[in-house]
Amino acid sequence: MVDVYYLVLVAPTLLLSVIAQILVKSTFAKYSRVRCSHNLTGRDVAAMLMKVNRIHDVSIQATRGTLTDHYDPMAKALRLSRPVFAQNSIAAIGVAAHETGHAIQHAVSYAPLGLRSTLVPVANIGSAVGPWLAIAGLLLSFPLLLNLGIIFFGVSVLFYVITLPVEFNASARAIALLRENHVLSEGELDGVKKVLTAAALTYVAAALTALMSFIRLILLSRSQR
Repeated sequence: MVDVYYLVLVAPTLLLSVIAQILVKSTFAKYSRVRCSHNLTGRDVAAMLMKVNRIHDVSIQATRGTLTDHYDPMAKALRLSRPVFAQNSIAAIGVAAHETGHAIQHAVSYAPLGLRSTLVPVANIGSAVGPWLAIAGLLLSFPLLLNLGIIFFGVSVLFYVITLPVEFNASARAIALLRENHVLSEGELDGVKKVLTAAALTYVAAALTALMSFIRLILLSRSQR
């Protein structure tokens, strides 16, 4: 039996996710070849921006991989992939500034970041278990199991939705800080904006996929009543 809800709701968002991943990788690669006029590495910029924001208890660490950059609020560690940590490209500076934006959010107790951090353990369980519980409930015609799966998955959807303002705000902070501290010229900032916009699209696609999957489960549950 063809799952019309999947084809109409979920499949297009999966296609968007693939396009977003291709775009972020190509944009990052393009601006990784454009050097910063001030010869600053991603680590240099992260250290500078944290210093001007009076953040002295966050370590800056190099981590393996590409586009694996993240801020760990539990460890108070800013982890930058090696192409970002040690290079002086526009892409490296943009990503480093974005992740520093998360460290600043943590320092000023930015509410959406705190909420997202609180939801992490429940959201991980919800995304892993929720859909399977819902599917089992559908196959077994067990409404309680189906509803439990939908609730669990709903928490993970909430996590994806809350992630959007967190990421957009971090990028806005990054661009403003780079401009205010004269780290990059306006022309170089245009490159940073393109890198961060491409990255933001991946979060939008992930949120849409989660939301459409959630709506699909609800519609499937209603069709069985």
